[in-house]
Amino acid sequence: MRTFIKENTVIPFMKIKGIVEILCVLLVVGSIVSMCVKGLNWGLDFTGGIVVETEYTEGVDLNKVKEAYAKEGINGTTQHFGSQRNVVVRVAPKDGVDQQTVSNKVFAASKTIDPEVKLARNEYVGPAVGEELVESGILAIVVSLIAILAYIAFRFEWRMATGAVISLAYDVIVVMGTFSVLQIEYDLTVLAAVLTVVGYSLNDKIVVFDRIRENAVKLPRNTEMPRLFDISLTQTLSRTIITSGTTLITVVSLMIFGGEMIYGFSLALFVGIVFGTISSIYVASTWALILGIKRENLIPVKVEKKETDGYETMD
Repeated sequence: MRTFIKENTVIPFMKIKGIVEILCVLLVVGSIVSMCVKGLNWGLDFTGGIVVETEYTEGVDLNKVKEAYAKEGINGTTQHFGSQRNVVVRVAPKDGVDQQTVSNKVFAASKTIDPEVKLARNEYVGPAVGEELVESGILAIVVSLIAILAYIAFRFEWRMATGAVISLAYDVIVVMGTFSVLQIEYDLTVLAAVLTVVGYSLNDKIVVFDRIRENAVKLPRNTEMPRLFDISLTQTLSRTIITSGTTLITVVSLMIFGGEMIYGFSLALFVGIVFGTISSIYVASTWALILGIKRENLIPVKVEKKETDGYETMD
């Protein structure tokens, strides 16, 4: 693979690991505080509400549709659905607002734009379904982190596994904290993005851990652990820049040109990839060092065979 780093160059990542870890902890604490104080702006997938879809005879401008809805007192999430002719509005549940009233107002507002408009869908999503989705989403994240802990502990070492899970938890909390601070709607597409971030970030960490384990065998025995980590991280940096960079180009393009419907999904991926890359370099490795990982923990145990009277025995 082509590398951006000159041969024999070693970047002293671990020299500032304490400072970066403190900044990461502060960012995580800030995210948790925001989620406790401001909360998340749950989408209709989680809270329940009214969904009304209208079908126009030709493509319509969303801004005009939103203005027409506002005149009727309809405040919700409005977006194209499938084509420029179809518009969906999602209205959060409120006291005194029933499904039929919202549907009538949406239809009346839509007719001011296109007299031939059709009412394609009119649904109510109950809050009980939303609560079930919240529980399922949290359970999915927790189960995935436990499975990751077991996998990395089996493949590498428990200190590395712990560092990986802590850093993945950091990634998830920071993404959710960003949505809490900005009060951007958190729906099922964002949850899918969070789970995607977990998988993407995990792959990055496994590549780094694999190189650390290789160097634990190859490098001289007097190489200190922070130095070994610096060498390994430097060797994988080119790969990290290429993979994260190309992925970010796609994600930023989706954020700019993808429209309102997938903006939350794109933003979650953007924040997750940026912070996940930082956590792969610092958080996962830093926690492994904090927990006291040693070179001996990474070197596979050799099994010696002895031959006695034509039979082999293993010590």
